[in-house]
Amino acid sequence: MPGADSILADALPAANLLAVAFTDLPGWAEDDHAAAFAAFRRSAARLIDKVPTAKTLGPDGTALAQKGQLAIALGERVDSVAARAFFEAHFKPFRIAPVSGEGFVTGFFEPEVEARLRASLAFPVPLLAPPEGLREIGSDDDRRNLDPTLTWAMEDEHGRLAACPERGAIMAGALDGRARPIAFVKSAVEAFFIHVQGAARLRLPDGQLMRVTFAAKSGHPYFSVARLMLERGVVASPAEATADVLRAWLDGLAPQERRAALARNRSYIFFRQAPVADPALGPIAAAGVPLTPSRSLAVDRSLITFHAPVFVEADLAAGPFRHLMVAQDTGSAIIGPARGDIFFGSGDEAFALAARVRDPARFTLLVPRED
Repeated sequence: MPGADSILADALPAANLLAVAFTDLPGWAEDDHAAAFAAFRRSAARLIDKVPTAKTLGPDGTALAQKGQLAIALGERVDSVAARAFFEAHFKPFRIAPVSGEGFVTGFFEPEVEARLRASLAFPVPLLAPPEGLREIGSDDDRRNLDPTLTWAMEDEHGRLAACPERGAIMAGALDGRARPIAFVKSAVEAFFIHVQGAARLRLPDGQLMRVTFAAKSGHPYFSVARLMLERGVVASPAEATADVLRAWLDGLAPQERRAALARNRSYIFFRQAPVADPALGPIAAAGVPLTPSRSLAVDRSLITFHAPVFVEADLAAGPFRHLMVAQDTGSAIIGPARGDIFFGSGDEAFALAARVRDPARFTLLVPRED
């Protein structure tokens, strides 16, 4: 990345990166840098194993991997003073200034719900493994017979691609016998929120805790069901269409109307079983590392390089949020240079924190210094 004070992204007029000082970042000195360092060190192991591709706004993956090696060398036990010194010595802060609009932050979490391994009247809704042949569409694939908006498709034994059924059809049984149920939950709304979050912890009757995480998707475009509340006048503005309000509204609909509302989001998520190695951490995310509550950030992966440190400033309902985070995940709705999704953890308390986060925010990208 060029060492100019103002850097314009080459591929898209997405944002300017404006050089600032660490002393220009409100809350930087008061942050728990040890917690941020621990999250970055988890990324470091992945960085060394697989150098990430540099994205439009950067930073450079090789330079980031070199800083990861230094973080590993410092060891696991690093106090906040030493952690702050590490980031200030090895990174330069650049404010992400969108060409248009302002920064915006939301929150996500890992649901924790009761589940069963067999269907019953009380637990009728399946969480499905991918059907055979479902895969991401590659740049070299013949997609002449496919909708141009599709990103995944089903390949037959002859290598031909066909569209996967969309959410409404799958809910009606279009993949029965073709997609294996991993577990069953109580309601379609509960399953839908697991789909939106991309992972969940499932409590089984014997006390076992099973985790499911993203394995594949139908490939149809994502549609925010919260927009229906705006269309129907349930809420007056997007700021009111928070996750808790959406859940209450969906729960209150008649069954047929609820199915129709959920089907508006044609995207459908398939899962795989994953271990719960450390209950304090979240699932392994798109960057290949487990998520850390309040330290892992989902970003637009086409713009921000995975594993990059990002300082986030926002005034949330729960209070000021001034945290150094690490870009470790992404999402269909996370689009734009100054757009982030904060991981708040697992279970109901995390949902309560994440549900109402729809706030303006400022993002500062930490770019590796040249040694």
